[in-house]
Amino acid sequence: MKVGVLALQGAFREHREVLDALGVEAVEVRVPEHLSGADALILPGGESTTIGKLLESSMLLEPVRRLVADGIPILGTCAGMILLAREVLDGRPDQPSLDAIDLAVRRNGYGRQADSFEAPLHVDGLAGPFTGVFIRAPVVERVGPTVEVLAEHEGRAVLARSGAVWVSSFHPELSGDLRVHERFLSTTGGER
Repeated sequence: MKVGVLALQGAFREHREVLDALGVEAVEVRVPEHLSGADALILPGGESTTIGKLLESSMLLEPVRRLVADGIPILGTCAGMILLAREVLDGRPDQPSLDAIDLAVRRNGYGRQADSFEAPLHVDGLAGPFTGVFIRAPVVERVGPTVEVLAEHEGRAVLARSGAVWVSSFHPELSGDLRVHERFLSTTGGER
Protein backbone atom coordinates (compact mmCIF):
# COMPACT_ATOMS: atom_id res chain seq x y z
CA MET A 1 0.00 0.00 0.00
CA LYS A 2 1.18 3.51 -0.85
CA VAL A 3 -0.31 6.52 0.94
CA GLY A 4 0.15 10.11 -0.19
CA VAL A 5 0.38 12.81 2.47
CA LEU A 6 -0.34 16.33 1.26
CA ALA A 7 2.89 18.13 2.19
CA LEU A 8 2.18 21.77 1.37
CA GLN A 9 1.74 23.10 4.91
CA GLY A 10 0.78 21.80 8.34
CA ALA A 11 1.29 18.52 10.20
CA PHE A 12 2.29 16.34 7.26
CA ARG A 13 5.55 15.12 8.86
CA GLU A 14 3.67 13.73 11.85
CA HIS A 15 1.32 11.77 9.58
CA ARG A 16 4.31 10.41 7.69
CA GLU A 17 5.87 9.29 11.00
CA VAL A 18 2.67 7.40 11.88
CA LEU A 19 2.66 5.71 8.46
CA ASP A 20 6.35 4.82 8.87
CA ALA A 21 5.58 3.31 12.30
CA LEU A 22 2.81 1.24 10.69
CA GLY A 23 5.19 0.02 7.95
CA VAL A 24 3.20 1.75 5.20
CA GLU A 25 4.93 3.36 2.21
CA ALA A 26 4.32 7.10 2.40
CA VAL A 27 5.00 9.77 -0.19
CA GLU A 28 4.93 13.50 0.51
CA VAL A 29 2.67 15.09 -2.12
CA ARG A 30 3.76 18.50 -3.39
CA VAL A 31 2.99 18.25 -7.11
CA PRO A 32 0.42 16.24 -9.10
CA GLU A 33 2.98 13.61 -10.15
CA HIS A 34 3.43 12.62 -6.49
CA LEU A 35 -0.15 11.28 -6.47
CA SER A 36 0.73 8.60 -9.04
CA GLY A 37 0.01 5.14 -7.70
CA ALA A 38 -1.33 6.32 -4.33
CA ASP A 39 -3.85 3.95 -2.76
CA ALA A 40 -4.98 6.56 -0.22
CA LEU A 41 -4.40 10.23 0.62
CA ILE A 42 -4.09 12.14 3.89
CA LEU A 43 -4.91 15.86 4.11
CA PRO A 44 -3.24 17.09 7.31
CA GLY A 45 -4.07 19.78 9.78
CA GLY A 46 -2.66 23.25 9.29
CA GLU A 47 -4.28 26.46 8.11
CA SER A 48 -7.14 25.62 5.77
CA THR A 49 -7.15 28.81 3.71
CA THR A 50 -3.38 28.56 3.20
CA ILE A 51 -3.59 24.89 2.22
CA GLY A 52 -6.43 25.76 -0.19
CA LYS A 53 -4.35 28.46 -1.88
CA LEU A 54 -1.36 26.12 -2.08
CA LEU A 55 -3.53 23.36 -3.60
CA GLU A 56 -4.41 25.82 -6.36
CA SER A 57 -0.91 27.24 -6.92
CA SER A 58 0.70 23.77 -6.96
CA MET A 59 -1.88 22.56 -9.51
CA LEU A 60 -3.08 19.88 -7.05
CA LEU A 61 -6.67 21.03 -6.51
CA GLU A 62 -8.17 19.39 -9.60
CA PRO A 63 -6.15 16.14 -9.27
CA VAL A 64 -7.30 15.82 -5.64
CA ARG A 65 -10.89 16.51 -6.72
CA ARG A 66 -10.53 13.68 -9.27
CA LEU A 67 -9.30 11.33 -6.51
CA VAL A 68 -12.36 12.23 -4.43
CA ALA A 69 -14.61 11.54 -7.45
CA ASP A 70 -12.80 8.25 -8.10
CA GLY A 71 -13.45 7.12 -4.53
CA ILE A 72 -9.83 6.87 -3.34
CA PRO A 73 -9.73 6.64 0.47
CA ILE A 74 -8.98 10.03 2.00
CA LEU A 75 -8.37 11.00 5.63
CA GLY A 76 -8.64 14.70 6.45
CA THR A 77 -7.60 15.91 9.90
CA CYS A 78 -8.45 19.36 11.29
CA ALA A 79 -7.79 21.65 8.27
CA GLY A 80 -8.18 18.55 6.10
CA MET A 81 -11.71 18.16 7.49
CA ILE A 82 -12.45 21.77 6.55
CA LEU A 83 -11.21 21.23 2.98
CA LEU A 84 -13.27 18.06 2.58
CA ALA A 85 -16.51 19.41 4.11
CA ARG A 86 -19.45 20.33 1.90
CA GLU A 87 -19.97 23.62 3.74
CA VAL A 88 -17.62 25.90 5.69
CA LEU A 89 -19.88 28.26 7.61
CA ASP A 90 -17.25 30.90 8.23
CA GLY A 91 -14.98 30.25 5.27
CA ARG A 92 -13.61 32.82 2.89
CA PRO A 93 -15.48 33.27 -0.40
CA ASP A 94 -12.37 32.26 -2.35
CA GLN A 95 -11.64 29.20 -0.18
CA PRO A 96 -11.81 26.01 -2.29
CA SER A 97 -13.95 23.11 -1.11
CA LEU A 98 -13.53 19.49 -2.12
CA ASP A 99 -17.20 18.84 -1.18
CA ALA A 100 -16.32 15.25 -0.29
CA ILE A 101 -18.39 14.71 2.86
CA ASP A 102 -21.81 16.10 3.81
CA LEU A 103 -20.79 18.16 6.83
CA ALA A 104 -21.09 21.80 7.75
CA VAL A 105 -18.10 22.96 9.80
CA ARG A 106 -16.96 26.11 11.52
CA ARG A 107 -13.23 26.92 11.40
CA ASN A 108 -11.45 27.23 14.77
CA GLY A 109 -14.78 26.41 16.42
CA TYR A 110 -13.12 25.16 19.60
CA GLY A 111 -11.20 28.43 19.97
CA ARG A 112 -7.76 29.85 19.38
CA GLN A 113 -4.37 28.19 19.89
CA ALA A 114 -4.49 29.04 23.62
CA ASP A 115 -7.75 27.06 23.89
CA SER A 116 -6.16 23.82 22.65
CA PHE A 117 -6.94 20.73 24.72
CA GLU A 118 -6.86 16.95 24.87
CA ALA A 119 -9.88 14.78 25.60
CA PRO A 120 -10.48 11.04 25.88
CA LEU A 121 -12.76 9.88 23.06
CA HIS A 122 -14.76 6.71 22.56
CA VAL A 123 -14.15 5.76 18.94
CA ASP A 124 -16.48 3.17 17.41
CA GLY A 125 -14.51 0.01 16.68
CA LEU A 126 -11.61 0.80 19.04
CA ALA A 127 -11.14 -0.78 22.45
CA GLY A 128 -10.48 1.77 25.15
CA PRO A 129 -10.29 5.56 24.89
CA PHE A 130 -8.38 7.44 22.22
CA THR A 131 -6.80 10.78 23.18
CA GLY A 132 -8.08 13.49 20.88
CA VAL A 133 -5.68 16.42 20.48
CA PHE A 134 -7.69 19.54 19.56
CA ILE A 135 -5.68 22.51 18.25
CA ARG A 136 -7.72 25.36 16.71
CA ALA A 137 -10.07 22.57 15.72
CA PRO A 138 -13.14 22.89 13.52
CA VAL A 139 -16.57 22.27 15.03
CA VAL A 140 -19.08 20.16 13.12
CA GLU A 141 -22.39 22.06 13.04
CA ARG A 142 -24.35 19.72 10.77
CA VAL A 143 -24.01 16.06 9.83
CA GLY A 144 -25.65 14.86 6.62
CA PRO A 145 -27.66 11.62 6.40
CA THR A 146 -24.91 9.70 4.55
CA VAL A 147 -22.29 10.42 7.23
CA GLU A 148 -21.43 7.89 9.93
CA VAL A 149 -20.25 9.51 13.18
CA LEU A 150 -17.43 7.45 14.73
CA ALA A 151 -16.66 9.65 17.76
CA GLU A 152 -18.17 12.61 19.55
CA HIS A 153 -16.97 15.17 22.06
CA GLU A 154 -19.61 16.91 24.16
CA GLY A 155 -22.34 15.83 21.74
CA ARG A 156 -20.59 16.98 18.56
CA ALA A 157 -19.12 14.76 15.86
CA VAL A 158 -15.30 14.83 15.90
CA LEU A 159 -14.56 11.72 13.78
CA ALA A 160 -16.78 10.73 10.88
CA ARG A 161 -16.76 8.97 7.56
CA SER A 162 -18.82 8.74 4.42
CA GLY A 163 -17.80 6.08 1.94
CA ALA A 164 -14.03 6.28 1.50
CA VAL A 165 -13.73 9.75 3.11
CA TRP A 166 -12.75 10.00 6.77
CA VAL A 167 -12.46 13.28 8.70
CA SER A 168 -11.49 14.28 12.22
CA SER A 169 -11.63 17.59 14.10
CA PHE A 170 -8.68 16.46 16.19
CA HIS A 171 -5.10 15.46 15.33
CA PRO A 172 -4.77 11.67 15.64
CA GLU A 173 -1.18 11.93 14.41
CA LEU A 174 -0.22 13.83 17.59
CA SER A 175 -1.74 11.39 20.08
CA GLY A 176 1.01 8.76 20.10
CA ASP A 177 -1.76 6.24 19.34
CA LEU A 178 -1.77 4.64 15.88
CA ARG A 179 -5.28 3.15 16.02
CA VAL A 180 -7.25 5.78 14.04
CA HIS A 181 -4.74 5.55 11.18
CA GLU A 182 -4.79 1.74 11.43
CA ARG A 183 -8.58 1.68 11.25
CA PHE A 184 -8.64 4.08 8.27
CA LEU A 185 -6.00 2.03 6.44
CA SER A 186 -7.78 -1.24 7.19
CA THR A 187 -10.82 0.03 5.28
CA THR A 188 -8.84 1.01 2.18
CA GLY A 189 -8.09 -2.55 1.10
CA GLY A 190 -5.01 -1.21 -0.67
CA GLU A 191 -7.02 -0.87 -3.87
CA ARG A 192 -8.90 1.85 -5.68
